[in-house]
Amino acid sequence: MQRRSLLAALAAGAGLVALPAAAPAQTAASPAVGAAWPTQPIRLIVPYAAGGLPDTVARMVAQRLPDALGQPAVVENRPGGNGAVAAAALAASPPDGHVLLVTDGSMFTINPLIFRKLSYDPAKDFAPVSLIARSPLFMAVHPSVQANSLDEFIAWAKANPGKLNYGSSGVGSSHHLTVEAMKAGTGTFITHIPFRGSAASVPALVGGHVDMVFSAYPSLSGFARNGQVKLLAVNSAQRSPLAPNVPAVGEKLPGFDFAVVVVLMAPTGTPPAVVQRLAAEVERVVRRPDVAERMAIAGIEPVGAGPEALSKALAEESARVRKAVAYAGIKPE
Repeated sequence: MQRRSLLAALAAGAGLVALPAAAPAQTAASPAVGAAWPTQPIRLIVPYAAGGLPDTVARMVAQRLPDALGQPAVVENRPGGNGAVAAAALAASPPDGHVLLVTDGSMFTINPLIFRKLSYDPAKDFAPVSLIARSPLFMAVHPSVQANSLDEFIAWAKANPGKLNYGSSGVGSSHHLTVEAMKAGTGTFITHIPFRGSAASVPALVGGHVDMVFSAYPSLSGFARNGQVKLLAVNSAQRSPLAPNVPAVGEKLPGFDFAVVVVLMAPTGTPPAVVQRLAAEVERVVRRPDVAERMAIAGIEPVGAGPEALSKALAEESARVRKAVAYAGIKPE
């Protein structure tokens, strides 16, 4: 029963981002798309090494996308240059829907603010296709922290400015900006200790070297069950079906939402009919119970929103990120 309830909640998770009006269903033989598409395997380019969040989501989608499109889907990892290598590979491909980009929102919302020069133009080089999924970050504190709820944590931090610290996966990461935005909204001062990824920050929390971190649910849930950390909040506007008893920071700070989004982009100039067909098929894929279950295990919430909702979500995220970057005093490199 718990498993079925979780899957139902995850399927409903598409409501976390306002969906546009559903486009009419199309098939490969539809006159709007053309019987000739797709004529070759679909390449999903990921700007990170294998094993990360976008790569995990891309492989889940690639496994099921051929069921509808009749062509294989392959994942190509093109890390490097803060997304530049992957963006160049996409730009060099014909805008015909056969080469796509699966990445997180940082390429479009964070990178333009923390890097002086980007080899790609986030506003001009990509056609939005789908907001595939979200991965919220959970706030965990060490048991020594004298707080058992978000309100208690904020009260203690206010009463003891500078005595708490937090670990992040690096300056400018979603983990870092989440806490800076929370500090700005609550009037607290918590010292930042950057690490090289959550693989280092979470052990530091468990070992008592830092007081608090935000990280993905799978990296924290086992420690929480064993009493080695306490989960106090999730960095989204609403509670996550992954752990519905954990309150959202957005309940305390209206409009707060720093959950990591995974998106699908096509080259600019891709035919609108192809974009809509891709969006519809991705939505069907992530709503499959087997895919939703695999995503839940990985701490991911399926969404499957189309191009209009994706554009809106990225615009809203950009505004939130800009404020957090300014508050944190991050200067472009």
